[in-house]
Order: sequence, then structure tokens, then C-alpha cells
Amino acid sequence: MEIGNWGLGFQVMELTNLTITQLHQGFKDKKFTSVEVTKAYLEQIKKTDKSIGAYLAVTESLALKQAEAADKIITSGKHFSMLCGVPCAIKDAILVDGEIATAGSKILENYVAPYDATVIKKLKTQGAVILGKTNLDEFAMGASTENSAYQVTKNPHDTTRVAGGSSGGSAAAVAAKEAVYSLGSDTGGSIRLPASFCGVVGLNPTYGSVSRYGLIAFASSLDQIGPMAKNVEDAKIVFEAIYGKDQNDATSKNYQFEESNINLKGLKIGVPKEYFSEGIDPEIEKIIKSAIQKAKDAGAKIIEISLPNTQYGVACYYIIAPCEASANLARFDGIKYGFSETADNLLGVYLQSRGRGFGAEPKRRIMLGTYALSSGYYDAYYKKAQQVRELIKEDFTQAFKKVDVIFSPVSPFAAFKVGEKANDPLSMYLVDVYTVAVKLAGIPALSLPAGKIGKLPVGLQIIGNYFEENKILSIASQLEQLF
Repeated sequence: MEIGNWGLGFQVMELTNLTITQLHQGFKDKKFTSVEVTKAYLEQIKKTDKSIGAYLAVTESLALKQAEAADKIITSGKHFSMLCGVPCAIKDAILVDGEIATAGSKILENYVAPYDATVIKKLKTQGAVILGKTNLDEFAMGASTENSAYQVTKNPHDTTRVAGGSSGGSAAAVAAKEAVYSLGSDTGGSIRLPASFCGVVGLNPTYGSVSRYGLIAFASSLDQIGPMAKNVEDAKIVFEAIYGKDQNDATSKNYQFEESNINLKGLKIGVPKEYFSEGIDPEIEKIIKSAIQKAKDAGAKIIEISLPNTQYGVACYYIIAPCEASANLARFDGIKYGFSETADNLLGVYLQSRGRGFGAEPKRRIMLGTYALSSGYYDAYYKKAQQVRELIKEDFTQAFKKVDVIFSPVSPFAAFKVGEKANDPLSMYLVDVYTVAVKLAGIPALSLPAGKIGKLPVGLQIIGNYFEENKILSIASQLEQLF
């Protein structure tokens, strides 16, 4: 479907190429309707998703109904929000009332969400159009979206490669023009990694800045919902729509997002020496250093910093996250909801339901977490990991006394082949080496497309201090013009 020139100086382009801002202007100028845009996206999904596998469920009737409602608001002549009538995709660990919510697991195969997550309520209030639920690693446990119980999501730039995880479906949907933007969740790198692999913008907000109410829990002190979008401006628009205090989430914070016009000139950018050590692909290093050089050329000051406890980040994360997962996943017992197996007694129901309902990765993490929390091991593992977590936080606290933001790679390599690391859990865990420390500290970070190795995108990670989403978004927006 094509449109003509329409008032913003753009060339003829497909509806699925337009950003949130462009769609909003098009709606205002009555160049097209939300129903037309929604149908264009539904058509694109039908055309391309068989080879990509971004969606677990396409909510066509819901989307068209929401689009019709949005068009009524748009044509009423009243003010309407930036997201009104704009089609999006939702990670299938976030509840949408009346729709299937599997978290990528067989144990929730038939679970229908009885309420909206707070972020979904906020999007619906804005007049959003929900196209469907996207694929993920089971219970968000993974870095490739190969751990889903249903399908593997492929990278739209090269379908022989992974989309990253765990929000691989959400990233692939945006990259393949199957959604204008999407929501994902980040526990160890699950927004930033697939954003980097798929060449989209992904924002992991400060812990507590966005309500987790209605997000199926993996690791409660780490989980955070965030946006994935075509560009930085779109990510900012979505973040502004979903952030804020929520009485249903005691960990959510009451703070005000304010526009930041921080200039690259004079900006102090920290570059951790530990992030450019052995193990990084030389091509990735070259692209990230080139991005840093562009910032320097624009007037930024580059300062080498040290985050000495980074080396313990992956080990620390893979104790804390499984411990929290073992507690959170205890609720899936074959009794309350989801998949259930019959047996001769109650214990048999538990064992058979969990044995057949959970995949290999959740089982692995439940066992690791249960072991680390068990009598005699708690102090040696979980307590020690929490102490190391404090050291990692302190590293960032000291760094931000010297610099405004930190630049690093998102991943030590570009998207790898499907199946390449699937049978090597340790190798897969090491994919998170540059992303987990941010989560342990609870600070915000953004993945910005910075270049390509062949046709495979590479993301630059921009890390900010607590509740400085405005700063990293402003810096990313300026860099976006330079790349």
C-alpha cells in the first residue's frame, strides 16, 4: 500500500515505513486512517511472519476494533495522543485482558489473561492498536528466542540467524515492519540484545520507572518493561506513555520525566576498559570505537573508566536470577492455572505438570536457584551474590562521579546462527556479559543501531545514571543523526 506526498516533505513510501510521529501527522492531515494503517500491518504480518516467527498470536479482531475506535477519536476534532491509532506488538509475558498469555511456555499454553498489565492500560488509554503477542524465550529465560516452547524467532536481516532474546519476537516485529513499536522486558539484557541484533532502538529503563504489574515474573528485582522502536524519538514517545508510579507495584517510583537537551559538546563519556578485553569480535570493537570517535568529533570528551567488578557480573546474575525464578515459578503447579496433568495423588499432579510443562531452561534455572537457596548453601551463594551486586552498583556510582554517560558494546558479537549455541548453556549465558551489570545496578541503558557487519546490525549501549532516561535518549537522538 502506498501513499502520496503528504505535507511533511517525505517521498512516496509505504505505510509500514512511517514512524509514530509521521503516522500522527498523517492522521491529523487525514491522509490515511488507523484502520488503513492497521490493515497494512496485518497484511505485512501475513506476508512475512511465516519465515520470521515474531508473533505467537495475531489479535486481528481486537486490532481492527481498536483502530476503528481510534479513528473516531481522530475524526472528532479533539486532541489525540501520539500513540492513538498506532499499531504495536506486545511481548507474550505481558498481560492483555482476554488474550492468551503463554510467556513462551507450554505450562501456560491455554492461559487467558484476566486483566490488563498497567502498561497495557496506559497504552489503551492513549488509543493504541494491539496487533498481537510476540514470541520470547520461555519465561524470558534466554538470549536467542530459541528457548520458546512454540517456535524460534529468526532475524529479519538474515533468517539463518537468531533475533536475540528474550524479547526476540518484539525486536523482530519492529525490524520486519510488522509493528510500529513493541513492548519487551529486560531482566539480563532481553530488550537491548535483540534490539542490537535486529537493528532497532531498545530502552531498558531504570528499575522501578515502569510498573511491572501484569508482567509474568522471572526475577522480580531485575525485570523491567521497556519500549523497542524504529528510532529514538519513537522509543521516547512510548516510554513517556508507560512510565510512572503504580499503586499495584510497590517497587515503582514516582518521578517526572523531563525533556533533556544535553549537548554532545562537552559531554563526558566513560568507556570501561573491561568491556574491550579479550572475547569481543574485532569487527564489533571497530564499530563501537568508530561510534565513540563520532561522539568525540562532535565535541564530547572521552574518558577511560574502570568497572572492576564487571568480571563477576555474569556469575552474580546467574545466581540471583535463578534464585528469584525458583520462587516465582513455584506458582505454576498444575493446580491454579495453565497446563495440568492428572495423577493418582497431589504430588503426582505437581511433578507431572511441572515436568512436562516446563522446558529445559526453566528447569535448569529452577534447580540452580533452589540449590543456591537451600540450607547450607544460602550464605555461600545467594548472600555472596547480593554482596557482589552491591560492589557492581558501587562501580557505577563511582563512575558517574566522573562521567555523564557510559558507552559500551551491547554484545561481544553480532547475531549468531540458529542452533549455534543452543546446546551450550554456558556459552549462551556469556552473551549477557555487557548487559547484566546494568541490571544488577538497576540503571537505565539503551541500544542504538551503530553500524553493520555485512547485513547484521550492531548496537551501541548508552548507559545512564538512575532515572536519567531523558539524558540517554537525548544523546542517542543526536548520535542517530551521525551514524
